[in-house]
Amino acid sequence: MSITTRRIVPAIAIVGTMMLVATGCVAGENAKASDTESTSGTTEWSSDTLSIDFATYNPLSLVIKDQGILEEILGDDVEVEWVQSAGSNKANELLRSGSVDVGSTAGSAALLARANGSPIQVIDIYSQPEWSAIVVGPDSDITFLEDLKGASIAATKGTDPYFFLLQALEEGGLSLSDVEVQNLQHADGRAALDGGSVDAWAGLDPIMAAAEVESGDQLIYRNVDFNTYGFLNATEDFITNHPDLAQAVVDAYEQAREWALENPEETAALLAEVAGIDSDVATTVIQERSNLDVSGIPGDDQVTVLEKIAPVLVESGDVLGGKDSVDKALSSIVNDTFAKKAVDGE
Repeated sequence: MSITTRRIVPAIAIVGTMMLVATGCVAGENAKASDTESTSGTTEWSSDTLSIDFATYNPLSLVIKDQGILEEILGDDVEVEWVQSAGSNKANELLRSGSVDVGSTAGSAALLARANGSPIQVIDIYSQPEWSAIVVGPDSDITFLEDLKGASIAATKGTDPYFFLLQALEEGGLSLSDVEVQNLQHADGRAALDGGSVDAWAGLDPIMAAAEVESGDQLIYRNVDFNTYGFLNATEDFITNHPDLAQAVVDAYEQAREWALENPEETAALLAEVAGIDSDVATTVIQERSNLDVSGIPGDDQVTVLEKIAPVLVESGDVLGGKDSVDKALSSIVNDTFAKKAVDGE
């Protein structure tokens, strides 16, 4: 099923010096787009390329990519470059290096990155998921959080499952010094658990849901309040210099959200195809653990959740500037400009 995609007019972004020439008003080398039309009648965008990620933990990105929503909005004048993110940590690496303009992370991972100097802001919320839990093998003797003392646990640092683990340990009266954390990418964490090289794994859907069905792995601890929202982040350079493209991305996300909510079975089928998982597993992820019916406008709800994560971040030692850096990041991470226009028409 296709989406009826609305065309949008790019916002004015005047940066640098504009030069008038005989043929008209031509932007200088570092200038950005205006909302005027060229002599051919086509809309001018501020760049001829847009780099954006897609991820199996971000179902809306799969819908946008599969249905060509961004390509339809931008037309032939902008080439959309899609890059897959294997986890929030990888998306943050792509954003920091400039390999993507827009990337998908968990809220906790975005806060960590900004606190450590990565100039990113959240421009849209793509989900409010329960995508992480503490997982053990089918024959494990570990049944309670207290049983994790002395255990080897796989987790991907800089991602929501890692911060879920830190909070879960505290809930069980433990700390990082009581366990051995193996820093493995999500899929490798599952493989390590199934291979017996770790005792537990801080899992991430859809890999975690597949592990339940295919390997009989058990979720011994779940807590939806320990999961942070799905953040769609952009670099400040992109936001400042290419607001027209940022608006196009957020508009595409809101169109994809509407379609996904109306077509949950098709969304699950798409996730199953891209992630290479069973359709029943994908259905569980979409219908039971991915709350896509959430406002795309970032704001107080997300900040409130991150405020709970902040002390954990500080105590983990993963933020170079400590509490001051985390507080500064909290106060500046949200940019609701584009989502308000897309959702409320402001």
